[in-house]
Amino acid sequence: MTESKRIVEDVPCTFCGCLCDDILLEVEDGKITRMENGCTISKSRFLNHHDNRMESPTIGKKGARSNVSVDEAIAKAVEIIAKARRPLIYGLSSTENDAHREAYKIAELVGGVVDNTSSVCHGPTILGVQESGEASAALAETRHRSDLVIYWGSNPTQAHPRHVDRYIRVPGKFVTDPKTERKIWLVDIRTSESQRIADRFIQIDPGTDLEVLSALRALVRGHRVNGTEIGGLPVAQLEEMANTMKEIKYGVLFFGLGLTQSKGRHRNIDAAVKLIQDLNSYTKWNMMPMRGHYNVSGANKTSTWQTGYPYAVDYARGYPRYQPGEYTSVDLLARGEVDALLNIAADPGAHFPKACWKTMSRIPIINIDPKQNMTSIMATVNIPSAVAGIECDGAAVRMDGLPLYLQKVIDPPEGILPDREILRRIYEGLLKEVG
Repeated sequence: MTESKRIVEDVPCTFCGCLCDDILLEVEDGKITRMENGCTISKSRFLNHHDNRMESPTIGKKGARSNVSVDEAIAKAVEIIAKARRPLIYGLSSTENDAHREAYKIAELVGGVVDNTSSVCHGPTILGVQESGEASAALAETRHRSDLVIYWGSNPTQAHPRHVDRYIRVPGKFVTDPKTERKIWLVDIRTSESQRIADRFIQIDPGTDLEVLSALRALVRGHRVNGTEIGGLPVAQLEEMANTMKEIKYGVLFFGLGLTQSKGRHRNIDAAVKLIQDLNSYTKWNMMPMRGHYNVSGANKTSTWQTGYPYAVDYARGYPRYQPGEYTSVDLLARGEVDALLNIAADPGAHFPKACWKTMSRIPIINIDPKQNMTSIMATVNIPSAVAGIECDGAAVRMDGLPLYLQKVIDPPEGILPDREILRRIYEGLLKEVG
């Protein structure tokens, strides 16, 4: 192996919440030329990370945008945030934990709101857990012990391509033949690519998750259920499901946005948590959200460490307050309360509803991201950053709560800084303005 060519092993993939940490990369002349072990999405992320990059900091709206230095872009960002009366800091789920810390410091200093992408995905999961508790475990425990795995409202084959291969259809210490000793159920309102990996597909009517979960709870607890059908499923089938869930040795419920963002929202999660608690009176069960962005779990963890709350945190009174539905990004923007947006490693311009777009189109936006996206088109200030886990190191949290170290594999383009350094310099500039 020449000095210009090297192999980097055990690299975590910074795509989805699985954070697969067995990636092997070959680097030659400062470029990633080969990848092993990852999924197709992971391969594209590593080998094409340089595509569609923002090449220079810019100031100005589309049509009147000028390339500037990093110092000029940071100075303009400081000016915008210092003048704002109701600034919003959003994103954070696709960057590393040290960047989170700097974002929270900015929010506290200027009395702003800080929110992460869980407010539009697994926010209901957090609310359900806050109300009813949590029965969780490590992904490794699923691999070694589970004999029944349920995917509810999720499509792991497409959204988390290696989840099944790494943790479900792979031998463990106590499950040596997963094809015969471990069953997979898929519960959803429609067929998906994941149906091919499931031993059993259970199709329920749209918007009936809460009813089905509540019926299963009643049956698990030994109560009778009136009627012949619930959520499109015969009661006899629900009885058989409940009995099987009580009889297995170790079960895990993985759930996705099909459960959190359907009718019932956090009440769905509340019912699922209580179902797992009821099942634990008979056998061993755990549950886990299928987190999307690779560090959205980390954003919730670091927010809780620093502010006491997992997302939707308002510092307007000088101390953190928490109120989903009031301090969440979509609600603030839709009501037109925000007068400046600092966006970090997210793309609200592509994903937020029309009412938010109306506010975003008339307020200054500071966008920190490695790539061009819909938000960069709308932004007043664009500051390109290094890709965490490829061009800078850090830490991230896997969907089961395990923190992992992210490696720096290659250098970023000249003059490109990590998110944490950009935010630290913004904070230091704000200290001089408002501190």
